[in-house]
Amino acid sequence: MTRADQYAGLAHLTALLMLAAIAACEPASALAAEEEHQVLKYLEADQLEYQVSNGEDLFSWEAQGWIGGDYHKLWVKTQGDDVIDGPMADAEAQFLYSQVITAFWDLQAGVRWDPRPRPSRNYAVLGIQGLAPYFFEVDAAIFVSHKGDLSARLEAEYELLLTQRLIAKPSAELNFALQEVEELGIGSGLSEVELGLRLRYEIVREVAPYIGVSWERKVGPTANFARRQGEDVDHLAFVAGVRFWY
Repeated sequence: MTRADQYAGLAHLTALLMLAAIAACEPASALAAEEEHQVLKYLEADQLEYQVSNGEDLFSWEAQGWIGGDYHKLWVKTQGDDVIDGPMADAEAQFLYSQVITAFWDLQAGVRWDPRPRPSRNYAVLGIQGLAPYFFEVDAAIFVSHKGDLSARLEAEYELLLTQRLIAKPSAELNFALQEVEELGIGSGLSEVELGLRLRYEIVREVAPYIGVSWERKVGPTANFARRQGEDVDHLAFVAGVRFWY
């Protein structure tokens, strides 16, 4: 299978997942009646980018979408990295039910599926997503795998308007694991840190090309696993991509 076929298959799978969520929610007219609002839909590809580094170049993506009303939504989230001219490094998809708990925060629960890396994993998910003070966007979740492994992730980002169209967005992601999962190369404690800075120009509000830099580092026992496998523990890359929503 060619790389183009793989990307086409990934795009097809993502579209099917979104359509499945829409189909599951369309009959729920009772939900719309209860909230007295029209059922809404939203899709955002926050990152679709090519990463150039001194190691392996990557195609990276991060996208999410939802369908529902003001208080109840069904979410689909996906992210991953595909090595150019190599195997897919990691990929995940989450399917979540979300309910508003305060004016700025949603409580989310559902499932997560990681087809990569091998062996694949299934997780139960419990998290919160919303807007923290000073307009920091926060997404935090706890994951329990089908084998009982407990992990967590904290993501935060901030948008700094340089002009009406030029926007800088710093971001940070921290990954934690309660116990060691040797077959996945994950140690206990803080396992990985990712920092990014992306500068985008909004041609229109819905479409914005961007450039930036991304730095990832494995830490603690996770870094020791990587070294024993002959892998790099950090990854610095320059990125170029496009962000869109509708």
